[in-house]
Amino acid sequence: MVDRVSPALARRIALAAQGFGRATVAAPGTRQLAALVDRLGVLQIDSVNVFERSHYLPAFSRLGAYDRDRLDRITTGRRGRMVESWAHQAAFIPRELWPLFEFRREEFRRKGSQWGGWLVENRPLGDWLRAELAANGPMRASEIEHDANERRGSWWGWSDVKRTLEWMFLVGEVVCVERVRFERVYALPDQALAPELLEAPVPEADAVRELVRRASMALGIATEADLADYWRMKRAPVRAAIRDLEEAGELLPVEVPGWTTGSRATPAWLHRDARRPRRIDATAVLSPFDPVVWFRPRTERLFDFHYRIEIYTPEPERKFGYYSLPVLIDDDVVGRVDLKSDRKAKVLRVQSAWIEHGAPDETAARLLPVLAEAARWQGLDDIEVVGRGDLAPALRAELAAA
Repeated sequence: MVDRVSPALARRIALAAQGFGRATVAAPGTRQLAALVDRLGVLQIDSVNVFERSHYLPAFSRLGAYDRDRLDRITTGRRGRMVESWAHQAAFIPRELWPLFEFRREEFRRKGSQWGGWLVENRPLGDWLRAELAANGPMRASEIEHDANERRGSWWGWSDVKRTLEWMFLVGEVVCVERVRFERVYALPDQALAPELLEAPVPEADAVRELVRRASMALGIATEADLADYWRMKRAPVRAAIRDLEEAGELLPVEVPGWTTGSRATPAWLHRDARRPRRIDATAVLSPFDPVVWFRPRTERLFDFHYRIEIYTPEPERKFGYYSLPVLIDDDVVGRVDLKSDRKAKVLRVQSAWIEHGAPDETAARLLPVLAEAARWQGLDDIEVVGRGDLAPALRAELAAA
């Protein structure tokens, strides 16, 4: 008989699996950051820096203010615990996961090596770049001098050198060991990764099964679509992996009332080790690329929260703001705030603030301390509620009272 899990419990299971609701420490250190990284398995990277770069935010949401240099030492460098890979999207993943994504690098090889493909047309340039990296060690594209290093109109104006390095990154011919002012530093795989990570490719079925297993632990409770999205995998191999893990007793089939596809209940699975907390005590702002909200169908299913990032929406057409971050209070997403770190004026600007129907009356009172901590974490002196939205007046009043 399939176990039934209430929607409220499903939310708590999902948030607990993501590291919410646990005791916090006053000054999170490397041990807490490393444990969180291991729990999530992925930190999505994004270039937008209007508030803070995305990969720094999941740790802030779960642990509070921390030293970003500590996370840098975990995510980057030849001695870091993580490596950049095309996982969910561009993301940091634990280094031991590198062999599991060989099937994805093979997909990119097929795309980049097909007739007329960039790698085929530019193979001499690729050979030259490998020789440069072998001779000089890790380098940025801008450090590599070459006649072909001329910006063009396509691919964001990238030069031929940059474009070739990016294709080589996708297929695993080079790796990114760190970023300098957000520019990738490229290295040959054997300059950055341990030999055992490069020697034994993992068969695709085995890799997908392990990735689904890790996704199920990170999500706690999930549908097939949720598990496929965590690493952006195709549904058919994910479905086969779910069957294997269910037969092994690691995934337990459950039904969540309200989780439907058309008129039918959507099958879901609970990881056997998932916590079932009675309550979640949390107040946080979430990155648009946080695993809690990055798969929008799951966000709507869990929280009845319709969320779209409006970075690419023309300003007159934006409803909630350029970089609106969902607001989590306890086990529900109850609003969103559009934040900007005005580093020159040393002010955290709340450009808009919105509340969801059913949010608790104390939403503004609970959110303000999080914003104050975020400002201090960003090295800012003040908060200014400058924007519109139905939560802005209450937030402005709490700020005035404080």
